[in-house]
Amino acid sequence: MDYSIVIVQLVVFLFSVIIHEISHGYVAEILGDSTARREGRLTLNPISHIDPIGSVALPLLLYVSGAPIFGWAKPVPYNPYNLKNPKIGGGLIGAAGPLSNIIFAGLFAITAQGLNHIGVLNSMTLLLINSIIKINIVLAVFNLVPIPPLDGSKVFFALLPHKFVEIQMFLEQYSLLLFLSFIFFGLPLIRPIIDVLLSFFLFH
Repeated sequence: MDYSIVIVQLVVFLFSVIIHEISHGYVAEILGDSTARREGRLTLNPISHIDPIGSVALPLLLYVSGAPIFGWAKPVPYNPYNLKNPKIGGGLIGAAGPLSNIIFAGLFAITAQGLNHIGVLNSMTLLLINSIIKINIVLAVFNLVPIPPLDGSKVFFALLPHKFVEIQMFLEQYSLLLFLSFIFFGLPLIRPIIDVLLSFFLFH
């Protein structure tokens, strides 16, 4: 095993989840809630964001097992009562994290194209850029799964008509069981989506 590659990918992953979480906080602030700023979470300092399991242990275990790297950081807090429309605002805040990862992947895809155009894209740089793209696409798709506490649940609840509130209550009540079941059995369901996005973003 090339441990230098492991370290680089874990650093890329950690930075990507930090950008993801900060994006939640900035959108919350734009919508009227400054909880994240007051609690010191709008920072690139990894100490403020690291979750020992989701940010370190799980990504490392997945890498060693040959699975795609994903995980989470400590959620950036927000107070829905500070939002003009808590339901829609919560959905926008939830969508901000995965969207930031997709934008990040897109920026590096454009970078690869630019470097190749001027003839300075070497194999090591391409490996690093494609690693950044892969990790961010996996993070985006994984977090858009509509199971609490993933961001996709906030987006889903924002779009869910009030008459179907029982669905939201069910997902929230059994969130831990559903989340663990998805981790152990449901990951293949999102693999086709990841593959389609990677075919679009990766530079070959």
